[in-house]
Amino acid sequence: MSQPRVILITGASSGIGKATALKLQAQGNIVYGAARRIEKMTDLAAAGVHVLKVDVTDEATLIAAVKTIQVEQGRIDVLINNAGYGSYGALEDVPVTEGEYQFKVNVFGVMRLTQLVLPLMRAQHRGRIINVSSIGGKIYQPLSAWYMGTKHAIEGMSDSLRMEVAPFGIDVVIIEPGGIKTEWAGIAEKKLLAVSGETAYRDQAIKVGAMLSLFDQFASNPGVIAKLMVRAVNDVKPKTRYHAGMGASLSLTGRRWLSDRQFDRMMTSAVNGAAKLSKVTRRKDRRAGSRHYQHGNSTNETN
Repeated sequence: MSQPRVILITGASSGIGKATALKLQAQGNIVYGAARRIEKMTDLAAAGVHVLKVDVTDEATLIAAVKTIQVEQGRIDVLINNAGYGSYGALEDVPVTEGEYQFKVNVFGVMRLTQLVLPLMRAQHRGRIINVSSIGGKIYQPLSAWYMGTKHAIEGMSDSLRMEVAPFGIDVVIIEPGGIKTEWAGIAEKKLLAVSGETAYRDQAIKVGAMLSLFDQFASNPGVIAKLMVRAVNDVKPKTRYHAGMGASLSLTGRRWLSDRQFDRMMTSAVNGAAKLSKVTRRKDRRAGSRHYQHGNSTNETN
């Protein structure tokens, strides 16, 4: 690496974002970690990461972050749009205001920050934008329409953007995590049961909630995706998409080759199987006297 890259990553206060920021900093890059929960980034600051208080739904903080980096470094080489959260619940049950907010965080915040960074990258004649989607941008599950909708939007918009900015020497890369052990699953499950746990969709909510709770035991470590992100930053000719994490390859392969109805059946079987496995796990935990998977005070994991 001839000179350190100047990298801005959102959602750096925990999980994938924090792990990625630390890895990129350790490689000698100039890393700016952005998040709302600045108090959770003291370890990043101690490691040399520049910490910025940013709310991706707040235009002023986005503008201030880009301006700060421009003044201090004169360029931005890589933007990693990682901030986001999961909000599950039946489409009928989720208030439109919650759906709008999820799009504001997961889509509009991503694209607005991208808009602010692009003029710098065009002037440089180089740059790389890495958008964190999900395997949920290619597949679907019951009671996840709003969340999956945001990730499908990120996939389509990133593809269009990739073609638009290629003439300026700018790459656009999509990261598609599978099941990752972060606060995300706990947040999604909590919202799911709060919204649909006592409605006509109660039975489905219990089963899907059980599936989400199992992530704590079987999901991949955030470092798996952090390693993938570092690869996406460093590859001379990056792929348009990278995926990793629990169930990623199986889910994406199934969606590619199965018909819609066949995939529906596969997903239904997965949800039912997770519910049964969860019951077995809870019985074992009770016998062992454990306090399994507490997430009652979870907050937004990546923003």
